[in-house]
Amino acid sequence: MSKNVIFCYSGSGNCLDISRNVAKRLGDTDIVMMRSAPALTDVREAKKVGFVFPCYAGGMPAGVEDYVRQIQVSPSAYTFGIVSYAGYPGIGLSIINSIVPLDYWAGISHQCSCIWLFPHNMMMPPMDAAKAQLRSEKLASIIADDIYYVRRKDRAPRSNPINAFEASMMPKLSGKKAAKFKASDACTSCGQCVELCPRGNITLLGGKPSFGKNCIGCLSCLQYCPTQAISMGGVTEKRERYHNVNVSAKDLCQKIIHID
Repeated sequence: MSKNVIFCYSGSGNCLDISRNVAKRLGDTDIVMMRSAPALTDVREAKKVGFVFPCYAGGMPAGVEDYVRQIQVSPSAYTFGIVSYAGYPGIGLSIINSIVPLDYWAGISHQCSCIWLFPHNMMMPPMDAAKAQLRSEKLASIIADDIYYVRRKDRAPRSNPINAFEASMMPKLSGKKAAKFKASDACTSCGQCVELCPRGNITLLGGKPSFGKNCIGCLSCLQYCPTQAISMGGVTEKRERYHNVNVSAKDLCQKIIHID
């Protein structure tokens, strides 16, 4: 196991990009993906342990809290958390801090992946994808320096009852929106969406994607579709797709990514 470990959930690729940028500064780092149950949970030998994830409806992607509870961290390890968000950071950092006390935490605003609700450039502050990426890389560099030099926060991340309520409604909303998934005739039956889905919610029937109800709203299938064949209701058919320019669908499907 590497000296440093970052547990990462990423749907649009933004969080994996942030994780890799931090890992490059730290060196000797394993990025363990949390799109499904993490391949590594006992990291008691790691000196620095981090968690990087997006804000979903004020909370975290479904399953991430359960995955974090499985992870064993040394009491002497330096711990950190980074949340990526479009409008506000939500309560995810507070939840993780209640499980694994965080020495350091930060947030980075980036493009919105939830295009069934907003266009992807609906972020705070508003900017296009190219500018948002440059800003993310700059902020990740600053945060990485803080982590490298073991800087600490003097307070815990705060919770918010409004965000907590919003997050509690996400599973029902995701299930409802999942019923609107469909694939157009532009589908080439490549099967990438099947590989990408963290919940095994997509199968190929007659060469076309069939969508179940166990959706968590990551929209990786939609955002990464090479022919833009997948949509989630009429509004997404008209909106520009978005995923991080530095992260491929293959990258998201890896279990552990090592950075020297």
